[in-house]
Amino acid sequence: MTRGGIGAASLSRPLASIGLAVLVGFGAAAAAHDGQHAKAALARDGGAALTEVDLPDVELIDRHGRPTNFRADVIAERIVVINFIYTSCNTVCPVSTAIFGQVQQRLGARLGEEVVLVSLSVDPVTDRPPRLSAYARRYNAGPGWIWLTGNKLSVDKLLEGLGAYTPNYRDHPAMVLVGDARTGRWTRFFGFPSPDQIMSKVDGLLAARAQTLSATGPQR
Repeated sequence: MTRGGIGAASLSRPLASIGLAVLVGFGAAAAAHDGQHAKAALARDGGAALTEVDLPDVELIDRHGRPTNFRADVIAERIVVINFIYTSCNTVCPVSTAIFGQVQQRLGARLGEEVVLVSLSVDPVTDRPPRLSAYARRYNAGPGWIWLTGNKLSVDKLLEGLGAYTPNYRDHPAMVLVGDARTGRWTRFFGFPSPDQIMSKVDGLLAARAQTLSATGPQR
């Protein structure tokens, strides 16, 4: 026993309680920090639903620092696969981006022509072109995989149109959009769709285009 009559065992109990409280508090803070973003990581089945999107005519910046119009330059009449990321994320975004890396390989020479991949930053204030470009290089992103940032107001307007806006970018849902800008057919995948699921939807949209072309003849 110590001089004040407080034994080592007595001291260890409150210290253990304090340590537990710190751990619990840290866990709660981490959960609050990630919010719905962390919860979205649980949605791993890639559940899909047909959806409608609005494609606003906003000016953005690609990872090379070049201004680009989302509607006219990026989308045009292509088949588009879109995910939503931010470079400081270490939970959902790396998984989604790795899936896109596999889709890029599967698309091969088709990427950049009829089909484009788009990774849109939900944190444009931090993700300026040099940072976004460095992140893209980690995943060996090729020319047909477009990375976008820009003015926050413009990015937020686009996120709202795509159904992916959240007031706190860390709470953004894990999702992938696959659509045909020519026909307006869009599918929203929740969580982490597999490369097979994404490719199946892309191939289906390409087949529908080919069938329409066969029925109506080449467009002039």
